Amino acid sequence: MLHKYKNVDFLIVGILLIFMVISTLLVYSATLDDPYIDFDLKKTLTIYIISIIALAGVTFVDYRVMLKLSPYFYTAGVVLLVAVYKFGLEKNGARSWFSLPGGLEFQPAEFVKLVLIIGLAAYMARRQGEPLSFLTDVIPVSTIVLVPFVLVLIQPDLGNAIIFLVILVGMLWIGNIKYLHFLIGVLLAVAALALFMYLFTHYHDPIKTYFTEKGKAHWVARIDTFISPENATKDQKFQVDNSIKAIGSGGLTGENYLKGTSVHRNFIPYAYSDSIFVVLAEEFGFVGSSVLLLLYFVLIYRMILISIQCTDKTGSYIIIGVVSMFVFQIFENVGMLIGIMPLTGITLPFISYGGTSLLINMMSIGLVMSIRVHQEKEPRF
Repeated sequence: MLHKYKNVDFLIVGILLIFMVISTLLVYSATLDDPYIDFDLKKTLTIYIISIIALAGVTFVDYRVMLKLSPYFYTAGVVLLVAVYKFGLEKNGARSWFSLPGGLEFQPAEFVKLVLIIGLAAYMARRQGEPLSFLTDVIPVSTIVLVPFVLVLIQPDLGNAIIFLVILVGMLWIGNIKYLHFLIGVLLAVAALALFMYLFTHYHDPIKTYFTEKGKAHWVARIDTFISPENATKDQKFQVDNSIKAIGSGGLTGENYLKGTSVHRNFIPYAYSDSIFVVLAEEFGFVGSSVLLLLYFVLIYRMILISIQCTDKTGSYIIIGVVSMFVFQIFENVGMLIGIMPLTGITLPFISYGGTSLLINMMSIGLVMSIRVHQEKEPRF
């Protein structure tokens, strides 16, 4: 049995270790002059150790076992989302976290990402690659996602809610959805987006008043900075404008480590979390940013190779779900900081500060590793 574990993709493991070093350096820099948060190396190392153990644990468990347990995982995920809405810790206008002993926090929405990937893969595996039926496959699969989507949206956590939809689209595509059904879905999404933008721009003031009364004024502010910058105040555009300036000031090689002017003058909100890419770009410039994006590319490339060589379609479904999640998070996080995507609370995978995010991301990689390790045929790379 142990001979299987020589099939672990050590290139991916090496990339994850590099990510840990990069993350530690950037979070330390981002929190160096932050009056609200202190860098705790002991806590950081504890989170890393727990995450590595979780990765190894998931790798050593046959992924087929997790597929069989998917209904229980899904039920637990939904229960946690309901519970956090009632009893969770509120931060930045969202009730999305459970407070744990030792100053730790747990975000159920992160856990549900992995739950959805496993659950959708288990459900679509019944078709064994045959085209998905609209009534018996597409509708039920979409409903599986819709329940946690709504529960996360009302927290409110728009960023993670959108990731659920991205996972759904990616897995429907790899699950062999019919082109006609996919086209209809795209047209409906485009029509809904067009309608939303029309209503938002033509009825801006009533919409703003409504969400302000509901305590969700920050939603309108974030949308304003992207599609209606003329309606956004200077304060509302503060994060995006300063992020763009900071990234541009990094130039080719950056201002050098711990010397980021915007970061250390606290011009960048949440520099240790959502805006961690700004720290990298300002202090290490275009070169440092390119290296990180190249590492992401290699990571995604290796996972796609594992998916291609997978002898079990269910394993391929899972890997594409993980890839969809990572690709969107990377694109959205970097894109929002350079002004080409709307501002959301999505973190940069493996780099942003956040214990739950790191733990679930490592477990996701562990799931991909489990698929590679427990294949019936030896992988060819």
